[in-house]
Amino acid sequence: MFIKRTRSWELPERLATPEAVFLNRRALIGGAAALAAGSAFPGHPAFAAGEEPYPAARNAAYTLDRAVTPERFSADYNNFYEFGTAKTVLPAANALKTKPWTIKVDGLVEKPFETGVDDLIRKLGLEERLYRHRCVEAWSMAVPWTGFPLAKLLALAKPSAGAKYVRFETFLDRSMAPGQRTFYPWPYVEGLTMEEASNDLAFVVTGIYGKPLPNQFGAPIRLALPWKYGFKSIKSIVKVSFVAERPKTFWEGLGPSEYGFWANVNPAVSHPRWSQASERVLGTDQRVPTLLYNGYGEQVAGLYQGLDKERLFM
Repeated sequence: MFIKRTRSWELPERLATPEAVFLNRRALIGGAAALAAGSAFPGHPAFAAGEEPYPAARNAAYTLDRAVTPERFSADYNNFYEFGTAKTVLPAANALKTKPWTIKVDGLVEKPFETGVDDLIRKLGLEERLYRHRCVEAWSMAVPWTGFPLAKLLALAKPSAGAKYVRFETFLDRSMAPGQRTFYPWPYVEGLTMEEASNDLAFVVTGIYGKPLPNQFGAPIRLALPWKYGFKSIKSIVKVSFVAERPKTFWEGLGPSEYGFWANVNPAVSHPRWSQASERVLGTDQRVPTLLYNGYGEQVAGLYQGLDKERLFM
């Protein structure tokens, strides 16, 4: 007999998303007019009628211990340094041109390739997951991401045995993104070990709140790594490379004394300039205790055994 063990962070789906703060999914399914109701969330014109992939079915294995953050709070509080350092980056991010958008997959793989985001969605499919998101700045939110497991992309790429890391790179267009005219080491680069990238929680995101990603969230394709600080979840990805050497990541290169490669959430390890013991929940201004690995320790702590000499948290 099969017995499902409930993880410590799982709750029944009926408790995960209060009706008052989440979307009316029936209204979303009702027609394209509802889907395109807000200019901040444009539809996907590349998909034919009846083929539109949003909203995707929710994967009930990924639930929350708190209410989903209302869209009105999370959509106007974003870090996207390519378009400025203010949290209200939404107006500037409207300059991001996401059509067409291709992803290049190269490095130590069986056969390098390029593909459009829409083609990737058709090939790999979509699901919705409820995830916590914890920023290194000690604020947090809980959101319904739409996307597919990063492991599916790994399987499509067929990396060789020599691939030890996955390197992700965002776009570089200084004429479009004013933040890229600064001294920062553009383009934004992030990286994971192959073991981290293969973990069930690692998620490639193309949508949120049942709709395609708006620009300020990192359209049209980004990562969500819920056990790590948010800066590891790179936005607007254009290249995925399988490499043998550990990549030098954006924030690690900019401030190595403050930001390490691993960036796993740990309330006991402070940032050099502030405590990580608690976090401010967007939309409530409550401060709640920070959880080790952002509450996902059962799924990821085993990835870091034997790495006691590494700076795993900051």
